Amino acid sequence: MREFLVDIVTTVPEGMGQDEVDRRRAAEAVRARELAAAGHLVRLWRPAGELRSVGVWRAADEEELREKVLGTLPLRPWMTLTVTALESHPNDPGRTDSLR
Repeated sequence: MREFLVDIVTTVPEGMGQDEVDRRRAAEAVRARELAAAGHLVRLWRPAGELRSVGVWRAADEEELREKVLGTLPLRPWMTLTVTALESHPNDPGRTDSLR
């Protein structure tokens, strides 16, 4: 599986009722746990003071990530995504062969 850095900005449409927003947010939390258990959602952060999320996600390719992973999120219709495919860096301290 490939890793992707995904920047997510969620904008609730104007006029959307709070009950619908709450329902989708609760469903989003459930779906995020499912995607983490399946190995697709690796890490997720919220930059301090910002209403966006940044995460590391895994999928076979970007098409699978967008359609079969991120596309299943209940808040996806309200999201703007920036997807960046990641590759291993030779100086990454997490690589087992980086000190050779």
